[in-house]
Amino acid sequence: MSTATLPDAPDATPCTPMSKKPAPRATAETMGARQRDISVSEFFAKNRHLLGFDNPRKALLTTVKEAVDNSLDACEEAGILPDITVVIEDLQPDRPASAKSSRYRITVVDNGPGIMRAQVEHIFGRLLYGSKFHRLKMSRGQQGIGISAAGMYGLITTGKPMMIQTRPKAGKKAHHIELAMNTKTNRAEVTVDEETDDFPLQRLRDLPQARGVDVLDPAAYPTGTSVTIELEGKYQKGRGSVDEFLELTAIANPHAKFTFVRPTRTTDEEEDVPLLRKAKGPESGPASPGMEPATPATTEDLGAMVVFPRGVTELPPETKEIQPHPRGVELGTLLQMLKDFEQSEKGGSLYHFLQDRFCRVSAGTAGDFCEKIGVTSRTKVADIEPPQAEALYKVFQEAKLGPPPTDCLAPIGVQQMLKGMFKGVRAEFYAASSRSAEVYRGRPFLIEAAIAFGGELPADEPARVIRFANRVPLLFQQSACSSFKAVAETNWRNYDLQQPRGSVPVGPLVVMIHMASVWVPFTSESKEAIADYDEIRKEMKLALMECGRKLGAYLRKRAKMKREGERRDIFERYIGEIAQAVEALNGTDAKKLYEALLAQAKRRTAIADLELDEHGKAMKDEDPADQEGVLIVDAAGASPAPAPTPGKPDPFALSKKEAAALKVAALAKTEHDEPALLRAPAKSVRAKEAPKPATKPEAKSAAKPAPARAVEASPTPAKPAEPAKKPKPRMRLVNGKYVPVDDGPSLF
Repeated sequence: MSTATLPDAPDATPCTPMSKKPAPRATAETMGARQRDISVSEFFAKNRHLLGFDNPRKALLTTVKEAVDNSLDACEEAGILPDITVVIEDLQPDRPASAKSSRYRITVVDNGPGIMRAQVEHIFGRLLYGSKFHRLKMSRGQQGIGISAAGMYGLITTGKPMMIQTRPKAGKKAHHIELAMNTKTNRAEVTVDEETDDFPLQRLRDLPQARGVDVLDPAAYPTGTSVTIELEGKYQKGRGSVDEFLELTAIANPHAKFTFVRPTRTTDEEEDVPLLRKAKGPESGPASPGMEPATPATTEDLGAMVVFPRGVTELPPETKEIQPHPRGVELGTLLQMLKDFEQSEKGGSLYHFLQDRFCRVSAGTAGDFCEKIGVTSRTKVADIEPPQAEALYKVFQEAKLGPPPTDCLAPIGVQQMLKGMFKGVRAEFYAASSRSAEVYRGRPFLIEAAIAFGGELPADEPARVIRFANRVPLLFQQSACSSFKAVAETNWRNYDLQQPRGSVPVGPLVVMIHMASVWVPFTSESKEAIADYDEIRKEMKLALMECGRKLGAYLRKRAKMKREGERRDIFERYIGEIAQAVEALNGTDAKKLYEALLAQAKRRTAIADLELDEHGKAMKDEDPADQEGVLIVDAAGASPAPAPTPGKPDPFALSKKEAAALKVAALAKTEHDEPALLRAPAKSVRAKEAPKPATKPEAKSAAKPAPARAVEASPTPAKPAEPAKKPKPRMRLVNGKYVPVDDGPSLF
């Protein structure tokens, strides 16, 4: 039997794949060769969500927002009442219903001062280029990114260049420029440059939505600028839409007129909850001092077009540029300012530097600063060493300086906020508050707040918070905004409102907060929320509490007025029966007794007829609209009394003169502290000496006819007076003696 032997393991040679050479490692030379510059436009093209272009719907809104902001700033700086028209054209109306976006052409036209031809490429074709970044002056734009970023987004999504028309001089031809941004170089490339008389564009006036409506009249635009951008977007009504943005912008800018031409096809995936009242034509309301006109027109929704009328004809106060405050600069910024001053002012002294480059530094204060760091007033800026600059910085932090000037701010104002809120919000009570200017990081800011309560606002939903920064509405990132946090932290229960813990109040309430500042601390480049600085949130809460106190006083007074009105209703329900019974007992005229009792009931419940001022107190012969900070549409919260039945005369109808005379008579008191009208009309000599009322009181309207029926059903009609014959007094037996009826016991 033979056996096979296996080969030894060392003799076996397994099959292995061919080994690869390792890749060469990067060296300093190869890594250095890959380094290159990154332009700011190239960076934001890849990170466009930082600028608010993260989805089609938001991109459409951001484009309109940036163009409208620039138009408002330009018109106000030139002293022109803004007249701005926004046109959105749907270039793909036949798209399928499942399409998530469409191609739109957005055009924004204003009547501003226009733009010089040499500046067009820089303003619209470069990121981080503008005149507002380095100045400390209130303005809507700050970074020089917005409108050029919108053109860049349109170029990326559609490949179409931006089209600009501008006319800086009336009667001259307008410049027509088409340009596209080169993201590699952050420069504009002009493709069309010509002059034209077609401004505003005739094509916009020929749109189907604008036919039959006076829109873009060339006479209303002698100068101005028109910007057209074609992009991929999504137009949808509801919250966060172009409609809401323009509605809120109209509230914060009542001096501007906006016309919005909607696209022919819209998407309604969300419920449209309009904030502003909308009417087919002009609508009137309560007058207020300075309101132009006396009954301001409200928003006109014409379907394909919406017109937000101008509420006032006065521009906001002109703002002035200020210098930085010493306590608002940091050490690195101070060192750079010293270098810049040395280059611009050769041989300039530190003494002049402190006065020229800072605010609130007088000549004496500048001399003290120089002395504290060990230099003289003649020491040149070039001779300042870093240790001395650091010592100067510490002196800034310890110095007692006045706050920065506030003429750099242009707040909306209490009356303007009331007009803007009334122009849109459906409510019955309006209150506004404006705080004094404060400082954060050396920069002045001012907080304003307004509330609208009641009316047609939903009573079972959380209060709506509308936020503004430099008159621009903030529509996104609400929970991250300091304004919303201030509303949630305010204790609204103190003002008779319901409020869940850690949330906004619940009820028919709209809260408006506006921050005006030379530099608003936004949380991102998209300018959607205000950073949560302690100084800012504190001022917001104080402004809200001031408005809340006015609302609380109004609500408490209104509740008391309601209770007194119900009490009067009970009195009036039985006055007629009492008058009829007394007449049957002692012959007293039922009509006169009814009038006296009604006057007494009105006097006892006079609070039901009172009008309230801004503090919830009773006011006489004053219009609520005359009060600073409050506008009340219906002070009593009730509807007017219905008119008498047609064809049937009202026996108790009074003229204004008679009603005024009765009010004075009812308040007059006798020696017994009772109104004279309550004394029973007697037939004795003593009764004749009592003065008779010359007028009749105002009776209850047809809504409560019980007293009137009781008087009319009286079985004893009034007899005509006989002055020539003295009536025989009625006598009755009391304790064995006859006495006149009126001298004996009676009900009153």
